[in-house]
Amino acid sequence: MSAGAGRLLGVDWGEKRIGLALSDESRTLAQPLATLTRRAGKRFPMAALQEHLTKHAVTGVVVGLPLDTEGSEGEAATAARQMADDIARRSGLPVALWDERFTTARVLGAVREMGGKTRTRKGDVDALAATLLLQHYLDAMRGSAI
Repeated sequence: MSAGAGRLLGVDWGEKRIGLALSDESRTLAQPLATLTRRAGKRFPMAALQEHLTKHAVTGVVVGLPLDTEGSEGEAATAARQMADDIARRSGLPVALWDERFTTARVLGAVREMGGKTRTRKGDVDALAATLLLQHYLDAMRGSAI
């Protein structure tokens, strides 16, 4: 995905919930957007994702790649890659994969540090994890093209 203008959508993949974040058009700042819920045994909610892509005039997607602590890929990374391929195929948009190690843990720690509760705010945590993932991507890509 080349550096440029247009909103990017960050996707924090999860078995139950998929956190979404949206960048501004200049690709400087990320903000939480929504959390999609996947029902047990059901497919990824692609129609809901595509609604967000259209509604927000998204020009590219960044999908979190859940690597283990050593940087290796397991089943979750394979599933995230398949989802990224599906998003690219169905939307026609460029999709980048980005290391998402520890994003959820960082968000949980920050919420607890501020005295917040995480048990009843799992959807918020997923959208915040997507925001952290997307912001890391934006910061890394600023001034460069990949």
